[in-house]
Amino acid sequence: MPIPSIPARFAHTITDVHGAAGRAWLERLPGLLADGAARWGLTLGPPFPHLSYNYAAPAMRADGTEVVVKVGYPGEQLTREAEALRLFDGEGAARLLMADLAWGALVLERLAPGTPLRTVRDDERAITIAASVLRQLWRPVPAQHPFPAVADWAADLRQLRQCFGGTSGPFPAALVDEAERLFAELGDSMAAPALLHGDLNFGNVLAAGRAPWLAIDPKGLIGEPAYDTGILLRDPLPDLLTMPHPRRILARRIDQLAAELGFARARVRGWGLAQAVLSAWWHFEDHGQGWEPALACAALLAEIVMYPVAALEDARLGQQLA
Repeated sequence: MPIPSIPARFAHTITDVHGAAGRAWLERLPGLLADGAARWGLTLGPPFPHLSYNYAAPAMRADGTEVVVKVGYPGEQLTREAEALRLFDGEGAARLLMADLAWGALVLERLAPGTPLRTVRDDERAITIAASVLRQLWRPVPAQHPFPAVADWAADLRQLRQCFGGTSGPFPAALVDEAERLFAELGDSMAAPALLHGDLNFGNVLAAGRAPWLAIDPKGLIGEPAYDTGILLRDPLPDLLTMPHPRRILARRIDQLAAELGFARARVRGWGLAQAVLSAWWHFEDHGQGWEPALACAALLAEIVMYPVAALEDARLGQQLA
């Protein structure tokens, strides 16, 4: 069976992040795909468009069942995703069907039609859907697990100042200071921890057959559930920043998530700002570019505490996303 070629953009991302080791893995990837397909009796299709850090493609089992094959660069990320999916057990998320962590591959339930939540143009409805999925996912923390804690992710931000000799470099000092303060204060006052998705953006919620919407690609993270709302404030970037009145959109999302999930509004806004700065740093660290939109979103979130927040009805004029 012919193995589909490796997309050039995906190859660039892998080498950008992992360097020579990433290039060596890419050279092995066609063989890994062929071996896995033969071992599991799969017929592989072309990879999905817009791959980021993992190779993913539709496939068919010998009995005709449609699945998804996901292969990742060796490391802990795929192990954590597999364990999170095992614990979610199909409730709120795609099912894990098979895994070979030594090989670095997962076989997952294929969600059909698989339309991403970002295609829902009514932003208020999209947030309601995402909140509903999050409520299904959160689990008690297992006694033994491979997942990092929010504090572990927050510690990554310390490397920003180390990179720039103690300064914040091209990152506005006030935003970095605020993110550091928020991670410390919110971390010290967290509610009871749970197993979180860790990356529930609008692209990681898909329309499904056995449930209206299900999540994919969990990172697996331990922290208070309110932390999981942070990425929903800034997604999708950079599109959000081009919408009319993006600050009003952010303010309405904060109000809506706080109301629908029962969180303090200040915690939703605080986690959103801190995560936006951390996301910008991660983009800078991995690629040296593409970090500006997340930082611009952090700046908008910082402004919200300086101005009266528009009422939900008054904020609707900017809620339609392209």
